[in-house]
Amino acid sequence: MKRRTLLQAAGAAAISTSAPAYAQSFPSRPVTLLVPFPAGGPTDITMRTLAEVTAPHLGQSVVVENRPGAGGTLGVVALSNARPDGYLLSQLPLSVFRIPHTQKVAWSPLTDISYVIGVSGYTFGVVVPAASPFKTFRDLIEWARKNPGKLDYGSTGTGTSPHLTMEEIALAQGVQFNHVPYKGSADLMQAILSGQIMAAADSTGFAPHVEAGKLRLLCTWGEKRTRRFKDVPTLVDLGYGIVSASPYGLGTAKGTNPTIVKALHDAFAKGLRDPKHLAMLDRYDQDLWYQSSADYESYARATYVKEKRLIERLGLERKA
Repeated sequence: MKRRTLLQAAGAAAISTSAPAYAQSFPSRPVTLLVPFPAGGPTDITMRTLAEVTAPHLGQSVVVENRPGAGGTLGVVALSNARPDGYLLSQLPLSVFRIPHTQKVAWSPLTDISYVIGVSGYTFGVVVPAASPFKTFRDLIEWARKNPGKLDYGSTGTGTSPHLTMEEIALAQGVQFNHVPYKGSADLMQAILSGQIMAAADSTGFAPHVEAGKLRLLCTWGEKRTRRFKDVPTLVDLGYGIVSASPYGLGTAKGTNPTIVKALHDAFAKGLRDPKHLAMLDRYDQDLWYQSSADYESYARATYVKEKRLIERLGLERKA
């Protein structure tokens, strides 16, 4: 028994002395970046560009893998089950701080994520088909008021910012919408373009279709009007007093060695500012939202509390 104890102690000592060396040699193989939305949407496209320009700074390739569904939380599901070695990262949409308040989940954004870096945020808005009778957002609201529960609108998933912001508007205006969730922007745009729904709340994945004259943009949700669609009012312009941008960043598994987290942060910080990545963000009217690892974790904890209050105000909190 004494011999086994000595062997265990020796093994533990070997692990503790090898951990710093392992961290310093990171990465020695490709890193995987999960995008919890379908391929072809703005998040997927901007993340793939960021992965491409960051790889040279890591000295290894960054492989992007799509995990769409569950309101953008499948990346966190993967992180909660991953080894804390830094080889698996995920994009973290705002829904990861919100959905634990609306449904029972087997993970927590407070205990299952090591926060790496803040990246960007979205420009959201509401679009309708070009042939729609809704010329303005007020037209849409007034139609919904006269036809309770009959206005079908799509979003990028239950619990996402497009969904909850629309519900916040509905609550404030005393109207009822019929929400249709999709796995991401690419699927949502297919639905609105094919006439399956009357309106779509989305990030600026809608931009090419608006510019092509296939969709009409009724409003955007930022603090100020977008560079591309300067004639389109914001929700603030329209008197709703709502701003929604959903900042996001990258995380890895909780317990990852701080040296590895720093290596990831430093490489992605350089990638963030690469002209190719900045140009891709500009294509979708997205601004850079750099946050250090510590600042991003502080933001995450504050946002978790803030989102709980929003969920309770909308009456969407889980009952058990």
